[in-house]
Amino acid sequence: MPVISRFYGLVIKMYFMQSEHNPPHIHALYGEYMGIMDIQTRKMIAGDLPNRAAKMLAEWVEIHEKELMQIWETQNFVELPPLE
Repeated sequence: MPVISRFYGLVIKMYFMQSEHNPPHIHALYGEYMGIMDIQTRKMIAGDLPNRAAKMLAEWVEIHEKELMQIWETQNFVELPPLE
């Protein structure tokens, strides 16, 4: 699972497999926590990210939604800038 971005302790990844299921989503690791977030709705699908980490992740996904959807659809990996 390639790393898309890293910031404030969050590591953002996306699977690049034909079998990856919808809805389009990303995986986030934050210390011992993990979460899966829907790219389009920015809702947590699964996981146990602390609220602060989930809010930072949602903000980052909102900023990079178009790029994330392009990565999902084409499976062409690109590293995206961190949340500042």
